[in-house]
Amino acid sequence: MSAEYRVLVADAIAPEGLAPLRDDDRFELVVRPGLAGAELAQAMAGMDAVLVRSATKITRESLAQADRLSVIGRAGVGVDTIDVEAATERGVAVLTAPAGNTVSAAELTLALILALARHVPAADRSMRAGQWDRKSFNGTELQGKTLGLLGAGRIGSEVARRARAFGMQVVAYDPFLSEEKARTMGLELAPLEEVLRAADVLTVHVPLSDATTGLVGAAQLAMLKPTAFLVNAARGGVVDEGALYEALRARRIAGAALDVYEREPLPADHPLRSLDNVVLTPHLGASTAEAQHGVALEIADAVRAALLEGDLSRAVNAPAVGGEEMRRLRPMIELAERLGRLGAALVDGPLRTVEVRYTGASEPALRPLAAGAMIGALSAAVGRTSVNFVNALHVAESRGVRVDQVRAAPHGDFAEYVELRLSSGAGEARVGGALLAEGHPRLVLIGDYRVDIVPRGTLVVIRNQDVPGVIGRVGTILGDAGVNIGEYHQARLSAGGVALAAVSVDGRLEAAVVERLKGIPVVVDVRQVELD
Repeated sequence: MSAEYRVLVADAIAPEGLAPLRDDDRFELVVRPGLAGAELAQAMAGMDAVLVRSATKITRESLAQADRLSVIGRAGVGVDTIDVEAATERGVAVLTAPAGNTVSAAELTLALILALARHVPAADRSMRAGQWDRKSFNGTELQGKTLGLLGAGRIGSEVARRARAFGMQVVAYDPFLSEEKARTMGLELAPLEEVLRAADVLTVHVPLSDATTGLVGAAQLAMLKPTAFLVNAARGGVVDEGALYEALRARRIAGAALDVYEREPLPADHPLRSLDNVVLTPHLGASTAEAQHGVALEIADAVRAALLEGDLSRAVNAPAVGGEEMRRLRPMIELAERLGRLGAALVDGPLRTVEVRYTGASEPALRPLAAGAMIGALSAAVGRTSVNFVNALHVAESRGVRVDQVRAAPHGDFAEYVELRLSSGAGEARVGGALLAEGHPRLVLIGDYRVDIVPRGTLVVIRNQDVPGVIGRVGTILGDAGVNIGEYHQARLSAGGVALAAVSVDGRLEAAVVERLKGIPVVVDVRQVELD
């Protein structure tokens, strides 16, 4: 029996860590490290997932032939070697393994701090040259000094914990960390300028992004003490290498240690190589046996869960819900998708705004529900295969559709309720659905009309004048056409006004049948939509 999923291992990833995929007959592993350009693009054709580390670059061009690809797994935390925007446009989830190398990266940071403080590399070089020059390597104790953290996430917090064991004080700049959380971690939060001025040792623990590129430049380096050390084992580009070179050359700071660079490998003629107050290592943050096994196992588990269960909790470009929470939310997400299909069918013209309103107990539910709703709302316009859980909100944005997400007040009738309010230049629509006992979905609102119908198959929505005989005439037309009615729900706001019928039928109505329904004199409008 052939495997259900094919996974390209495009980098040197610890084989023992791939056990979750290798030991499952549903997966076929194709191991081809070192590919690039056209060869990589060709190898990705027919693959459901691709696993990489930091050497292989996933570009827009390499994704061009990835006709089946749904997951990119990065055995590590950084995604600067992956064109995440291009992946998102194609509906490909980009997963990372953020925990597997935490300890290794934190320990390397401490090793670099100690190497700087005690001049270990320079002393080693001196000894190997036959010297015994103790006076040139007078060092600095860490006890009593201040460690400044730029970023206090997983790795930064582990560095802080180890630094405190050396008797250091820790102050951190992290705009995404609350004061309450910082207190539980034993950290003092401060503005960036205060951290820079207080730090005896400054360490960097932030990802590379538009916001962090050049975060430490000439102005920031000028705020450091002349005796301060800087350590970057996070991402090249966060520290401006040109500005750092000038600060080190002029001895405006005491020293620096770098494990990451703007361009890797670091060019042989890079000016930083010429300085005696800098320690350089070749991106060793995750280079331990434990870390390599850890990130491989973590990403293999994540890819397996994504392909088998739709768990995208490790994705950097999709609603981060997975595991048990995803399984619990799945009926609501499917309901939101069907509501999106229905709402879009009831609105004329291209969508301009969609408001997704959710009532329920799940805090992280709103964004996944919005993604599900937009899959349904956009599928008729862009094609069902062109929009999925990963790229739905991106596709909406690219088409000029504003998606608002609202956590609504509790609904009196339902514990789990989702409502969509859609508008275009030509009209508006409002649809709502709920989960009943044991997770059974129901369509409960169309416009201002209360309905109660299972959202599945083909639904015909008819608006008509509230006069006798309409239900019989509709039934006759459908019966004459050989169409079986599954459910027929009639609703009205007031006697004699406009009524609404939601009719579930077996199979899509032919155009001629729809025209016969529209031909009933009291019928105002007829719409049909495939909800599945």
